[in-house]
Amino acid sequence: MKIPLSLGLVALFAIILVPLHLMSSATQAASELNRWYSWLLLINVVGSLLLLGLVAANLWWLVRQFRRRAAGSRLALRMMLLFVFLALTPATIVFYYSFQFLHRSIDSWFDVEIDRAMDSSLELSKAALAQRMRTLLERTRHLGEALAQVPEEVRIIELDRLRARSDAAELTLLTRQGRIVAVSSGSADLILPSLPDISLLTLARDFGYVGLDPAPGPVADRKATSLLQIRVLVPVDLDAPYFLQALYPLPARLNELAHTVEQAYAHYQQMVYLRRSLKFSFSLTLALILSLSMLAAIWAAFLSIRRIVAPVKMLVQGTRAVAQGNLDKRLPILQKDDMGFLVSSFNTMTAHLARARDEAERSRREVEDQRAYLETVLGHLSSGVLTLNEQTRLNTANQAAQKILGIDFQTVRGQPLRALGEANPALKDLVRRIRDHLLERDGVWQEEIHLDTGHGQKVLLCRGSCLLGADGRRLGAVLVFDDITALVQAQKHAAWSEMARRLAHEIKNPLTPIQLAAERLQHKLGPQVDERGGQVLERSTRTIVQQVEALKDMVNAFSEYARLPKLKRQPVDLGILIDEVVTLYPPTSGVEIDVDLSPELPVLQADPLRLRQVLHNLIKNALEAGQPPVHVEIGARVTESQGQPWLEWWVSDNGPGIAPQRAQQIFDPYVTTKSKGTGLGLAIVRKIIEEHGGSIQLDPAWRQGARFIIRLPIATANQEHSHA
Repeated sequence: MKIPLSLGLVALFAIILVPLHLMSSATQAASELNRWYSWLLLINVVGSLLLLGLVAANLWWLVRQFRRRAAGSRLALRMMLLFVFLALTPATIVFYYSFQFLHRSIDSWFDVEIDRAMDSSLELSKAALAQRMRTLLERTRHLGEALAQVPEEVRIIELDRLRARSDAAELTLLTRQGRIVAVSSGSADLILPSLPDISLLTLARDFGYVGLDPAPGPVADRKATSLLQIRVLVPVDLDAPYFLQALYPLPARLNELAHTVEQAYAHYQQMVYLRRSLKFSFSLTLALILSLSMLAAIWAAFLSIRRIVAPVKMLVQGTRAVAQGNLDKRLPILQKDDMGFLVSSFNTMTAHLARARDEAERSRREVEDQRAYLETVLGHLSSGVLTLNEQTRLNTANQAAQKILGIDFQTVRGQPLRALGEANPALKDLVRRIRDHLLERDGVWQEEIHLDTGHGQKVLLCRGSCLLGADGRRLGAVLVFDDITALVQAQKHAAWSEMARRLAHEIKNPLTPIQLAAERLQHKLGPQVDERGGQVLERSTRTIVQQVEALKDMVNAFSEYARLPKLKRQPVDLGILIDEVVTLYPPTSGVEIDVDLSPELPVLQADPLRLRQVLHNLIKNALEAGQPPVHVEIGARVTESQGQPWLEWWVSDNGPGIAPQRAQQIFDPYVTTKSKGTGLGLAIVRKIIEEHGGSIQLDPAWRQGARFIIRLPIATANQEHSHA
């Protein structure tokens, strides 16, 4: 069974107070404990040392806890210092003034007046006794003179009469040697008379002797105080020298007063002798009382503080565990007081936090699952998805968005939307359009946006929508866009192909009859007309035939553009292909061709006939645009864009070039700057390049003529080669 702390402390103080009380009683010499003073002092000293050891051990434990920054050590040290200060300050003050009061009180006991009063009392007592003894001495002398007047035979009778008359307790007639001659006593119990010492007889030989002696026999009164008697010896001249001894009892009151004065004086003298010892004993007792009380109080304070701090320590440890994420921490309830209620509240709080954590974790997992599901769906979408938060900052983007826009989203995540345009100038128009739509309050919008990416024009079909919360608050926006460039191009190619096919069909059929009719007119009418008319006829029919041939070439071009032959891919060494084409254009053809190829060109999987047609069309376009001799440069190298290797191929000339405002239309069919061109050459070139998965563009920075840059994917070519 565990003893309550309060009962234990009460028992401790009771155990300490018992020896202290006994020692205090022994110090005052008021009991038999005076002879146990040394043992009581030893017991109290041992008790003080034991308490001092306990306090030192607790203090050492507290200092170690504080140095280790243990939980609750700072509070325990602060409470301990406060308690020691509050307890030691009044105790020290009380001890100081008690010490001063004790010393002054002891000093007051031995004042000069008290010394004089004690001496005067003693002298007065002695004087009173001396006066009475002188009176009795004179009375005894008269008795002796009276006894000397009677004959020897009646001396005994006279002695009895004189004793009765003089109030003496006993009259004894002694010889000079101290032998008893006659005796008269008033006490029937007295068998032998009280004889004086022989030296007293010598003293009394001349003038007599009177002195104060203890009364013989059972003379103790009820207070166990010895009675005194006055012994008187006087010489008597009879037939021989004798001594008459008279014993007079001292009155009880006088006897008591004499004893009181004597004892008081003796006690006072003893106190004077023990003055320093008294001061030391009282001071030592007071110091022991103070030290024992303080040490016991400090030790009890340690026990109480440790008991008070224990729940605080557990709470601190629990709080640290909660701060580290351990919400399953539960503290034992050791007390059913306010601290116990606090610990119970802590357990309730951690239980609520644990439930909230579990719910939050479950919600987080659901959100993570939904996010992973959404990312998976968005990652497999061919449409680009871009989300913005309520501050129009870039939030998320799927892989398709990064591929379509050609951006690394990690570099602009969390930044304002304008950062997308600042990092990618080609997207400025897109950013501006999106911001314009975001400023509008309409929730949903759709627009087709054309982007000039620097590698060609890209067409995006954009759809935007605001993200609204449950309360209708605007949380951000989502932008979904598709790259419909290929679709638009395909539609355009299909339209142009259909128109070319129809034109070729409609135009090609009447050309041959027209040409045959013109030749027939020349054959039939030539011999019949005169010379001048023959010349006119010949010039007219030749013009008709030439225009028909031109129309045939145009129809063939239309037919070729409208035709969609499948590519016949095979390994192609671009350097060899370029050399084969260049050899077809000797210097006499009006063109000078310089070739600058990188020595490490890869082998492409392409249709060599189609690539030769591309190169022929570009060289022919340079010859038709410029004046001989036309200077053409052909180069090729390996480059990388958007993490993919490309074979970059360029053809430049020193012709008049192309105006920047027409740079985007020159690849459309029937767009030409030449008087004799059909406008299908560059359209066919772009179609062949796009069929190979590449791109062609006019270099806008080239100012010495026209420069076409062609990019063919190397990876695609290799993969196709491996599949083949």
